[in-house]
Amino acid sequence: MSVLASFLGYYDFKEWAGVWIGPLLMVVLLVVLVIALRQMRPTKPQQIKPDASPQIAWDEIAGVDEAKDELREVVEFMKDPKRFKALGASIPGGILLHGPPGTGKTLLAKAVAHESGANFFAQSAASFVETFVGVGAARIRRLFRVARKKAPAIVFIDELDAVGGRRGVGDVSGEKDQTLNQLLVEMDGFTARGDVVVIAASNLLEKLDPALLRPGRFDRQVFVAPPDRQGRERILEVHTRGMPLAPSVDLDLVARQTSGLTGADLANICNESAINAARRHAEQLSAGDFDAALERVVAGMQAKRGLNDHEKRIVAYHEAGHALCAELLPAVDRVHRISIVPRGGALGYTLNLPEEDRYLKTREELIDRMTMLLGGRAAEQLVFGSVTTGAAGDYQAVTALAAAMVDEYAMGTRVTLRRVDGGSPAAETTLRMRDEEQADLADGAYRTALSLLRDHRRWLDALADALLEQEVLERADIDRVLTELPRPPAAAPTPGDAPGIAAARD
Repeated sequence: MSVLASFLGYYDFKEWAGVWIGPLLMVVLLVVLVIALRQMRPTKPQQIKPDASPQIAWDEIAGVDEAKDELREVVEFMKDPKRFKALGASIPGGILLHGPPGTGKTLLAKAVAHESGANFFAQSAASFVETFVGVGAARIRRLFRVARKKAPAIVFIDELDAVGGRRGVGDVSGEKDQTLNQLLVEMDGFTARGDVVVIAASNLLEKLDPALLRPGRFDRQVFVAPPDRQGRERILEVHTRGMPLAPSVDLDLVARQTSGLTGADLANICNESAINAARRHAEQLSAGDFDAALERVVAGMQAKRGLNDHEKRIVAYHEAGHALCAELLPAVDRVHRISIVPRGGALGYTLNLPEEDRYLKTREELIDRMTMLLGGRAAEQLVFGSVTTGAAGDYQAVTALAAAMVDEYAMGTRVTLRRVDGGSPAAETTLRMRDEEQADLADGAYRTALSLLRDHRRWLDALADALLEQEVLERADIDRVLTELPRPPAAAPTPGDAPGIAAARD
């Protein structure tokens, strides 16, 4: 023991600890780094051949004619570049497709891949972003290097905003900024790009870096808007090809009922209609299947929650208030269906059917819409003397609409011709005037809704009773209920009413 103690004393453990712990930690860190690099496999650009399946042709895309025309020029240039170059024209360097989700931006890119015959490379911008600095830039260089070797080629970058956001905003590591810088260099730098066209898609154009949007990089910016009524009808015809439709199915009526919906929504409606028909073991899709699918997409899945008699009566009067205000106000779309069957998070809903697509609204029309939205709360106050929590969604919509009228559209009475952004500094007086304007608009619309329902109380009661009896009222049922009672005399607007909304629809 004495010999061992003297040996350990000679080689002091504490003295050697600082020597071997340092190299051991370096070895451990090196092993962890190697494992991380092996798990982070290099992302290869996905090449889509013209004859790849499924093939998307121009005829299979409807409702986006302007975007198709822009992309057709790129396809023609790829097929016959001599015709354009003989006139001194050069191929557009980049085309940016932007618009709401579901409008068909990726579908257009697939059609270009099929129609052009050129080498087509697709890559998601999210795959460029990594934790390690320099990886995203390397992937950008690799993508364009491969595309140049196989020119003429088309590079499609989906969800560009994942990497193309404004530089210096929320990027602590600097990886995203470095990746974006490399993309800017590849699109318009010292290296010749050759016959390589970049097509990108984004839902957030306002968040992209301005350097991306200048000519020379994305020369063309194409807005892919939701389709109009005719476009929606053509989209429905495309998605119902091969589906056995009953004679009762009217695609024009379905297109009118789906104002504001995108192509993806319409495709979902067609698919849900087929599922509903298969669920009831039918051989054809009927108009009822499309109505059920529209309710599921717009209002949500039918809920199984049960309401007691008092709650059901409140919901009936609430929806009847919405519907009656819509019937009496000239600028509101006519009611197509009223339901007190719970769907999604709503206990009932009122579906309005526009006669045509409208893109401009007047001040009076927006006030009429606020009045219709507050008709449910006004009905509860008028009939029961109190209000419930069921109008929370209506309050939110009215608040947003009143704020937009004052801040964005300059439709106030005092705060006019001045736009007040939420994040920009403003004088205290201006902010107070803005809040007062918004309150005046909402309160005036509520007083008008109360006045309309009070003057037409018999119609309100009749609609609520019919809802309690049938639970769902279609357009024919609404007409029958309203025509069975005599029309009350037109009442003069109260002092708090907004102008232009006292006239009833004949």
